[in-house]
Order: sequence, then C-alpha cells, then structure tokens
Amino acid sequence: MALLDSVTTCLSQPVHYAICKLGFEKKDTYDINNILSGNGEVCWQAVREHVCYLESDQSVDYIKSIRSLGPVCESVNLYFNSLTKEQFLIQYASWFHWTNCTEVFLEVFDVLQYTQATEVALGLMKLTSCLERALGDVYLLKGNDCPFLLRDLLASEQLADVFGQAVMNVLRVFIGSPYGLNLRNVLWHGFASPQEIPAKYCAMLLFLTAGLGQLLQAYLLQTKCVLVHRPHVIFISLEELDAFPDLNNEILSIAEELVKQSSFVLKTMLPFWIAALTAFKQSRYADSMILLLPQLEVGLRLLFTKTNKCPNRLLTAESSALYTTFDEMLAKHLDNEEVNQLPVVLEEPAMASDFLWDFLNHQEGPRIRDRLSHGEINLETFPREVANQILGFAITILCRFSDEDMFSLKEHMVIKPLMDVASCYRSRFHPISRLKKQVLECMKSIHLWPELPTVPEEQVQMVKGLEGNAEASTLILMMSEIISQLQHYMPQNSCSSDDLISSVLTERLLMELCDRRICTLYSPRPVLEVVVVFRKISTQCHQVSQQVIAGAGLRYTQWVNKTLRSRQRHNYLRMLNSIKFLSPVLRLILLLITLELVSVHSVCKKNPFDYQQYLKFLKSVLQYTENLVTYTSPEKNKWDETMELTNKILIKIKKVSDRKLMLMHLAT
Repeated sequence: MALLDSVTTCLSQPVHYAICKLGFEKKDTYDINNILSGNGEVCWQAVREHVCYLESDQSVDYIKSIRSLGPVCESVNLYFNSLTKEQFLIQYASWFHWTNCTEVFLEVFDVLQYTQATEVALGLMKLTSCLERALGDVYLLKGNDCPFLLRDLLASEQLADVFGQAVMNVLRVFIGSPYGLNLRNVLWHGFASPQEIPAKYCAMLLFLTAGLGQLLQAYLLQTKCVLVHRPHVIFISLEELDAFPDLNNEILSIAEELVKQSSFVLKTMLPFWIAALTAFKQSRYADSMILLLPQLEVGLRLLFTKTNKCPNRLLTAESSALYTTFDEMLAKHLDNEEVNQLPVVLEEPAMASDFLWDFLNHQEGPRIRDRLSHGEINLETFPREVANQILGFAITILCRFSDEDMFSLKEHMVIKPLMDVASCYRSRFHPISRLKKQVLECMKSIHLWPELPTVPEEQVQMVKGLEGNAEASTLILMMSEIISQLQHYMPQNSCSSDDLISSVLTERLLMELCDRRICTLYSPRPVLEVVVVFRKISTQCHQVSQQVIAGAGLRYTQWVNKTLRSRQRHNYLRMLNSIKFLSPVLRLILLLITLELVSVHSVCKKNPFDYQQYLKFLKSVLQYTENLVTYTSPEKNKWDETMELTNKILIKIKKVSDRKLMLMHLAT
C-alpha cells in the first residue's frame, strides 16, 4: 500500500510556526548575566519577566512569551556551549540530584556540545520524562495522588505552592500546555522530525531544571521536609513478554535496509529509525525504545489517516482539538462512530492490534510507552527482552509495507520466523488472557492437595464425634450430576471413566479449554464485566487453596509433635474431611468459569433482564468463594460450615444448569 511520500512535516502550520520560527523573531542578543548570578544560580525573577500575560484574564500569553523567551534560550545555549564538562559538573551537577536522574541531565549537556539533531531530540525526550517524574515526587510532598498528565501536574496548586505560580508558568511555555511549545508531546507522539526541534529549547529546559533544584533546596530547608523518590517500575516475569526471537546482527542489518525502503517510514523521520537501530546494537535499549515508539505511532497514524480518509489528522492538532494517538488508532470506531479501517489494513488485524494493546495499553501489560514517557522506568536497566519484542514487531510492520521488490525479504530465512510469530500472536495481557493464566495457576495449586501430609485413616476413625462423611458423599454425588450436564459442552473424549470427578476435573481439560482462541480485541462491556467476576472467583479459589495447603502442613506437624489440644485435633480432622469435597468443588468452579469463558461473547445475546440475572448468579458463586476464604482461614477454621455453604451453591449451580441459563447454552 503506497503511503504519503509527499509529507514533509507532521507539524500543523501554527505549531510549526510556534516551534521553528516564533522564538527566532526577536534578534536581540540577550546577556546571560541577566539571568545568572555570580555563583551560577538562576535568577528566576529575570526569567519570569519574559512571560507575558493576556490583559483580559491575566492568563499566559503563550505567543508573546515564546517570542520574548527566544533570545534568552539562545543565550543559555551559547553559555552552555562555552562551558567545559568539568565546569558544568562543578557548577550544576548538584542541582540535578533532586531529579534522581543526574546522569541523564549530564548527558544532555554532552549532547548540546555537538547539536546532532536526533540526539538533541532524544535528550529532550529523556529530560522531559525524568523532569516529570521528579516534579511528581515534589507534588507528593503536599498532595496524595499525583496527576497522570504532565499538563495537570504543572497546573497543580501543590507545585505552585513549592516553586511559585510564576515559575510554573515559565515551564508551561515549554512543556505541558497545548497552547505553548508543548515540546514533550510533539516529540513523544512522533509529530516532530529531528531538524524541527531547536537545540536552544533543550538547553533552556536543562537550565530551568537546575533552577528548580535551587528553589527546591531552599523550600526543603525552610519546611524541614524530605523529598522521597518513588521507586522505578521493575519488569517482572519477562518470559511472559517473550514472543519474537532474539534479534541478531543479520536481522538488524536487514532492518536497516527496510527502514530506507518501507513506505511505513516517513522520510523526514528516517534519522530516528536509524538511531533506534544503532542504539539497540549498542545495548542502549531505553534509548532505542524512546526513539522507536514515537515512530511506530507516526507510522500507524500515517496508515490511520490514509485508510480512514482523514489526512488532516496526520498533523499535530491545535489546542482546541485532539491528537490522533495510539488510543484512538487502536479503537474500534472513529469519533464519528464509523468503523476504524486501520486494523483491516494491518493484514493480521488481531495480531497487530493485540500486540500493541498488550505492550502499550492493557493495564496489566508493561505499558512501555506510558512508563518511559512519564519517567517511571530506570533508563539504565531497561531490559533487552522488552526492547527486542517492540523492535521485532516494528520489523514485521516494515516488511508488510515494503515495496514489491522487497517481497523476498519476507521469506528470508532470518525474517520469516518474525513474520510467523506476528501472524499467530495472541494477547497475553487482556483480562481474558489473564483469567486463563489465573485458572491454570489455581488448578496447579489444588493439584498439590493429594501430596499434603495427612493422618492415617484409622487415627481419624478413632476420634469420637467426627461426622460428615455422609454429607460429603451427597455433595460428591451432586457434583457428578452437574458435571454430567456440562459434558455436552466439553471437548470429546474429555471423560475417560465412570468416575466423572477424577476423569473430568483435570488440569489437562482446563489447559485444552484455555488453549481455545477467544476474541480479545474490542471486547464489549458486558464481556469485560463478566470476566471481572470470573477473575474474582478464580482469585478467591486460589486463596482457599493456599490456605488449605498452609493449614494442613502446619496442623500435621503439630499432630505428629502432639502439640494440638483436643479441640484443635477435632478441628484438624474436620479439615481433612472437608478437603475431600473442597478439592472437587473448587475444580468444578474452575471448569464452570472456563467453559463459560469459551462462550463469553454469547453474553451479548442476553436481554438486559437476563444479563442482570446471570450476573446475580455469578456474584452468588463469588460470594460462596469469598465465604470459603473466610471459613478456611487460620483465624476461623469453620470447616463444618463449609459443607453447608457448598451444598447451597451446588443446588444453585444445578438449578441454573437445569434451566440452561449459562453462556455455554446460548453458544450452541
């Protein structure tokens, strides 16, 4: 599919003017000593004087402020260029400690010495993300929930109380306001090409960050407060992210050729792609992702605007409109309610959208772009495993939109494995996928029960007053009847003997059911609501299992050591009796919610009344599992009561099954 070769900028005319021209209109030479004291501190009073205000409501006049601050920024840039690294370290290094990212800011100084456009843009993206994180830490000196958006953070009363409103207005001229230069957003959302970001604005933000450090130090001394830095997000379970094979030098060399020929890459953005590949090869994985993620966004935006016939959305929005960002591009419908055509164009729509949702949007996924852009990740320790997945995905997209004479590349022996992964990718962080994982983990836990140490049967029978075997048998019988009804909705050959409980309620069956592909893309609200309840039920079942395992182990040790009092011995034996029916009932519940999950999209067929009744039924199962957690806890140990609870819920499940009110019934 041919894309727009004629695009020379993604900045709308007013935004291009503001960033590339407005701050250069005043030709005055500004004396750095006006804003710099003898000991190198920032004279904020002099800086603040360059912020202009509207007469009507005294809000910031961003156009006049950018024009007025232009020569100041130029002067700061020239000043930094005149310093040696040693001079800069002596004079400014300590003022960056408050950011908890001193090294990043020192690197930005190095970048300014050479003013290579791509590196300046990268430095500015790193600076703004680290500055945002640090300002959030300062916010928490006075507030509780730190705003997610930089715009809201900079406009907060909390930061105005610490730094002064006039200082925050200076910052908002450069970042955080759609009416100002908005440098953070135009870079992180892939609108600005390297040559469109003047180095002097990067220098000015470096200068202002040091000035904020000076103001903060005075504030902390005065108030006796201590600035606490929030810990960085650490990626755990990296194996869950492992989809694409490791990218070796041969693949990376082919990728370098692809970026030059793929129609997915805007020519003005090519330096970013080359720099991203170079950073990856140099093991600078955070840098690679910071450069690459905005380019994925602009490439997809190019596709989005072409396929949905809205070329105007390729450009930066004005302050009165919305940016076209990942969230909108991955949505099912456009803002005019028409169907978004982007997924259709991405050959493997579920793959591409599922991957992007997994890595960028789903709350339980790594949310890489959010976390990088908001400064939540330690840039020094960004894992190769994560970068490998994003770059692997990007290479497959480059291939899909390469010229016809590049087609052979898609079949190349080192590229084909990437394309194969791309064609069969399944979501890992959608709530449906997380539920499958939960169910299997819970089943594994319950399968440990038969291995628990237990008292010999003859010792159990010796204890007087122990009853309940008849009731347990009744429960087992009722479970067998329910399983018999559910069998029609299970895979063939899932029952291998007359003993339904031991042959059906197995880990193997659940794994087979969980392996079925369920559409996760654009899940309707009723589906997500039902899945939320399923997940809560699964979580409670797992909690019961963990309590049983811990309790049985402890009580057995105490039994052997003869440290249990008479009442405790009776209670322990009741636990052993209860385990006989609790294991199958928990496995039955897991089977039930997994069968329902397979047919979960059928919930949309229910009318509002039936849907509410179905939710009510699920919540009664949830209530049962919550009560089980309470009764099987070490504090309660109410094992006899679990039998009565179980009897009631089994009657309810059988009644709903008899009336064929479950989703599996609707799906057939």
